[in-house]
Amino acid sequence: MKQRIFLPPQKTAALFIDMQEEHRQDRRLLAVGFDRVVGNVRRLQAAARENGVALYHFAYVVDVGSAVTRPFHPVLPDGRSAFSDKDDPLTAICAEVAPLADERLIIKSEASAFGTGLGDELRADGIEWLVVAGVWTEACVDATVKGALAQGFRVLLVKDACGSGSVAMHQTGILNLANRLYGGAVADTDAACRLLAGETVAAWRPQGPVPIRYDFDTAGAFYDAL
Repeated sequence: MKQRIFLPPQKTAALFIDMQEEHRQDRRLLAVGFDRVVGNVRRLQAAARENGVALYHFAYVVDVGSAVTRPFHPVLPDGRSAFSDKDDPLTAICAEVAPLADERLIIKSEASAFGTGLGDELRADGIEWLVVAGVWTEACVDATVKGALAQGFRVLLVKDACGSGSVAMHQTGILNLANRLYGGAVADTDAACRLLAGETVAAWRPQGPVPIRYDFDTAGAFYDAL
């Protein structure tokens, strides 16, 4: 159900996950509706900057020879990573949503942004709420949201500022997170920008365990209602 919430700007940070060129140029990694996601992320970034909310940018980049590369990571016949290789220029953050000079860009080699020591840094800055957007919904966004919850942060998941390889993958990814987003909320970009501006806004919050029981025919309607 929807409840009115407030995000204290000084206790809020915005996390932008893997907004990289490969998701609109690499045929293997195309995210459906990525231009829409980029546009909504731009709006979130502008709202965060205007209201003194800290921005963190993340990029998934794989160095197969690194000790932190996970076992069984897929590689090409020439030994390079099968995706997001360190020498691939398409791992760059899209220019429209790239970090400004005073904003953090953190390179990660796994799905979750919390494999980088991020939690300690955020707690040291007094952060309680995280506004999360990016790609792919059911992969790196999912892992980051779950990592945030495990470390005691509240998450505002911005549903239309995330994307995946298909509409179904995206929508079910959001629904699965919404079902277990205890302490957090789901909102669209319009509502999230108002929250970043310090307004009190209605957002969807889970009430009790697994409140959304969807199937193939009803997932879209449940997603729209968030």
